[in-house]
Amino acid sequence: MRSPKPEVPRAPAETPQPSRRVPAETPQPSRRVPAATPRRNPRAQPARLPLATPARDRTAKAEIAAAIRARRREERHEVRRFTRRSRRRRLGWVVGAGLFVMLVLLILGAVYSPLLALRTITVDGTSRLSAATLEKALAPNLGTPLALLDDAKIKAQLGKYRLIRSYVTELQPPNTLVVHISERTPVGVIQGADDFALVDPAGIVVDRSATRPDGVPLIQLGSAPLDGPGYASMAQVLLALPADLRGQVDTIAALTHDDVTLTLRGSGQRVIWGSADQSAVKAQVLARLIALHGQSGTGTYTVSAPQFAVFNPADAVSVGGAADDGTGKNLPSPNTTPNPNQTSSPPADGQDQGGVER
Repeated sequence: MRSPKPEVPRAPAETPQPSRRVPAETPQPSRRVPAATPRRNPRAQPARLPLATPARDRTAKAEIAAAIRARRREERHEVRRFTRRSRRRRLGWVVGAGLFVMLVLLILGAVYSPLLALRTITVDGTSRLSAATLEKALAPNLGTPLALLDDAKIKAQLGKYRLIRSYVTELQPPNTLVVHISERTPVGVIQGADDFALVDPAGIVVDRSATRPDGVPLIQLGSAPLDGPGYASMAQVLLALPADLRGQVDTIAALTHDDVTLTLRGSGQRVIWGSADQSAVKAQVLARLIALHGQSGTGTYTVSAPQFAVFNPADAVSVGGAADDGTGKNLPSPNTTPNPNQTSSPPADGQDQGGVER
C-alpha cells in the first residue's frame, strides 16, 4: 500500500481593498530653455581655401565648357521646336525648286541630248515600194534628236515617190522613227492576154483578175508603152475626173500627150479631151455638157479647148444652122454671118458631123 501524500498548507485568500482615486496632476507652465550658444574658441583659426593647382583649373574649365555646351544644346532644341513649321515650309520650297530644275534638265536632255538622237528608221505599210529604199531616203535624218526632226524635210524626201499617197510618222523613244505608208489606189484596168490588170497612176499593177472589174475605166494603150507619155496623160485625166464622172467612163485611150479620148458608158458618146492640161477645168465643162446632152444619143464632146467646148451630135445638121459639105468641115449658113469663134471638130468614127459653139 502506498502512503498518503502530505498536504500542503494553502495561503489565506486576500480580501479586496477599497479603490482610491488619485487626483490628476495639474499642468505646469512650460519654460523655454534658451538654445545653447556655441562658445567661441579664442584659439580657433579661420578655414583656409584650398590652393589653386593646374589640375584643378583644368577640371573647372572643363565643367564650365560642358555647362556651356549643354546650355547651347538646350537653346538649339528650343529653337528647332519653335521653328519647325517654317523649316517644313522652307523644305517644301526647296523640294519644289529641285523638281522644277530636274524637269527643265530632262526637257533639255530630251531635245538636245545625243542619247535621244535618231538611230533607227522603220517603214511599214508598203507592198509595191521597197521599205529599204524609203529607209535609205530618210537616212539623212539619222543623228538628229527626235524632238528636232523636221516634218518638211521628211515630206520632201518622201514626196518624190509617186506611189505614196500619204504617210504618218511615229516617234518611239529613245531613238526610233516609224513611218506608216499608205500607197495609191488603182485608177484603171489594162487588158492583157489572159487577164485584166488593175493599175495605179504610176502604172504599177495593183491586182489581177480573170474578168474586167466593174466601174473601172479600160485603159487602151495600143502600141504605146506603159511608161510613155500617153499613159501618164490618161492617168492624170482620170485623177482629175470627179468620182461620179469617172464611173461613167467606159474606155480611155491615148498614144501621145495630146490625144486623149474617152468613151462614156451606156450612151456610146465620145469625148475628145486633147492634152492633160487644164484637166480640172475640162472635167467641169464636160459635166455640164453631159447634163445637157446626155440623152441626145451618140455624138462627140470636144473639150480640148474648154472655153470653146461643143457637143457634135451624129446628125448631119448642126444646131446653129451650119451644114456639112460632105468633107467633114462645118460651113456657115448663107443666112448668117460667120462667127469667128465657131470651131470645128473632126468626124467621129467616119461619120459626118457639125456643130457650133454653145
